Amino acid sequence: MEYLDIVDEHGEPTGKTIERTIAHEQGILHRTSHVWICRKHGSNIQLLLQKRSQNKDSHPGCHDISSAGHIPAGSGFLESAIRELYEELGIYADKSELIYCGQRRFLYKNKFHGKAFIDNQISNVYLLKRDIDAEKINFQIEEIESVIWMNFYECIEKVRKNEIPHCIVLEELEMLKANIDKIFNQEGIIE
Repeated sequence: MEYLDIVDEHGEPTGKTIERTIAHEQGILHRTSHVWICRKHGSNIQLLLQKRSQNKDSHPGCHDISSAGHIPAGSGFLESAIRELYEELGIYADKSELIYCGQRRFLYKNKFHGKAFIDNQISNVYLLKRDIDAEKINFQIEEIESVIWMNFYECIEKVRKNEIPHCIVLEELEMLKANIDKIFNQEGIIE
C-alpha cells in the first residue's frame, strides 16, 4: 500500500497520512510532481509524452506528462520528481536540472474501471531539457504503454481540440510555454 501525506491548501503536510486508494475514493488533498521533458529537434521544440498503460487506475491508454507521480508520505516535490523519472523512464536527472514552472491545484472527478475516482491534488510542475531517443527509453511497462516525441505547439493544438486521447491539462502546457520559450530562444530557435 502506498501512503500519501494529507496536505493543506499550500501543499504543506498536515502530519496525517492516507492510503492512496482511499485518497482517490474520498477526494483527500495530496501532492504530485509533474516533469515534462523537452528537446530541440531540427527547428522544432518537442515534448516527450507517455501513453499510459491500459491497467492504470485512471486515464488508461491516454497520452500524459513525460513523468508524473504521487509523493509518498515524508517525501518532497523535487525528491519525488527525480525518483519518478528514474522509475518510470529509467532517466537519471539531478535536482539542479529541473526547471520549476509553477504549482497548480486541481480537483477532478470521474469513474474508471467502474469505480469513482476523485483526484484532489497540488502539483509542482517542472521542465527537464533532455535529448534522448524515444526508442532507447527503458520505460516501466506496468505503468507506460509507449513514449513519443511531439512538437510542443502541435501538442497544445491537439490537446485544445481534443484530437488525441489524453489527460493533459492545457493550463499546464501554458505554464511550460514561458520557460520553453526562454530556454530555446536563448539558443536562437524561433517557432
